[in-house]
Amino acid sequence: MDYFSDITSRIASLRALVGDVACASELPHSVEALDDASTVELMSLSGELAAFADQLCAVGAAVIARRSERSAGVTGVAQSRGHRNAVSFVQELTGTTRAEAAKHVRVGESLLEHEATAAAPQAESDEPPGSQQTTTDPSRPPWHACLSRAVFTGALTSAQHDAIRRGLGTPPERDDNADATAAAHAAWALAAEQLISEAAARTVEELIRTARTVRDQLDPEGAHARFEARHLGRSFRTYTDADGIYHGHFTFEDEGFAWVRAIVDAALRPRRGGPRFVDADERAGADELTADPRSNDQLAYDLLLDVLRAGALADATDVFGTRQAGIRIVHVAPRTGEAAPPVPILEDDGSSMPSWLVATHSCDAGRVPVTVDASGRPLDVGREQRLFTPRQRVALAVRDGGCVWRGCDRPASYCEAHHIDEWVADHGRTDIDRGVLLCRYHHMTLHNGGWRITTADGDAEEFLLHPPGGRDPVPLPQRLARRYLWGVEPPPKRFRTVA
Repeated sequence: MDYFSDITSRIASLRALVGDVACASELPHSVEALDDASTVELMSLSGELAAFADQLCAVGAAVIARRSERSAGVTGVAQSRGHRNAVSFVQELTGTTRAEAAKHVRVGESLLEHEATAAAPQAESDEPPGSQQTTTDPSRPPWHACLSRAVFTGALTSAQHDAIRRGLGTPPERDDNADATAAAHAAWALAAEQLISEAAARTVEELIRTARTVRDQLDPEGAHARFEARHLGRSFRTYTDADGIYHGHFTFEDEGFAWVRAIVDAALRPRRGGPRFVDADERAGADELTADPRSNDQLAYDLLLDVLRAGALADATDVFGTRQAGIRIVHVAPRTGEAAPPVPILEDDGSSMPSWLVATHSCDAGRVPVTVDASGRPLDVGREQRLFTPRQRVALAVRDGGCVWRGCDRPASYCEAHHIDEWVADHGRTDIDRGVLLCRYHHMTLHNGGWRITTADGDAEEFLLHPPGGRDPVPLPQRLARRYLWGVEPPPKRFRTVA
């Protein structure tokens, strides 16, 4: 079956589902008549057709971009049609945002680059296939060729391709060391392959965050330079617009943004679905905040002004209540004979941070060691205690990184600890390997909707989500940034023993 036959077959399947419709205005009535399973199938087929359209659009956008280069002058495809550049022209043709049009151009150029090297004659060499290849040889495929292949085979959408490619960036080049350059390209290609294998179960947002973290792990020198560049670029300015409205604009560096986000999250967590299992004082404050008529943006503004006014003289509980603001940095201690990962990550979202922050924060706020045994079960407390202890919550945050529900991006600070074995009915234990983090919404969904979580074939490190109605269980893979924190090849399971 050829390319367009694949498209035709999916259109035929959609026609069989929806029936003959004379125009788009008839679609709502036809689709509303479908049952749940047919509606899900319709969305799946529509997504597959969208992937074909993305491929065509990306390649077309790249060709337009090449034919609209500056050297073409006014005779370029875009310029001859009254546009300054290819992105502007593609935006008009597709009716998308400028960012989406730019993405089509980037992905298309990557696809064309892959095809150009694939079509080029291979130079004869005495070296075995795949050995010491560098990008200086035009006959060699680029390190990101696997991403292009994945788009052509349907394993990646153009959005996923763009997220991985932009997140991983460019491998460091060493003009004086071809071996080092080849090794870097091989490492980036391996990381891309692994992210491709994860793409089906991950959101685009998680892919790009993890790709950035992997890039920083692979290139600690480059990571330090990027941290420094963001630090030097920090700024705050105020201005007044033509209507006399006052504005402020921040450009954050890494630590500053983490602190501001932690401050706002600590104060607004009850409004954004924070944990229910809190003490009476915090519950009263949460109820009061929920009933507050101000919007979240207004509350965040008032909060920051309160922090500025109070300064160092403030009693933190007066501003934040019992759940004060703070950031946690996860840093893996090496086992004997192993090197520690050079770049730590934030507990909440897995973003990379400069390594010097570990020492700085250790002096300022101390450390919470999480010692893990060979089975990955730290800090078991049995049945004597109903709720997970603060130290166990830290261990769960280090392991899970946030809500484990597939597709959920809620950070650990917004989550509650769920007993896999119900504490009362099933005599569940308050042990790390029998608990997972769930945000408030998914925790309530699980208990009220007939869902349950188990371990996979007795494996205490892999979890399965069982939907109601006996449907096939859904794997709950660990957040990618956590897996790659321990190295790129191969990604480990949820815990490794530390010294």
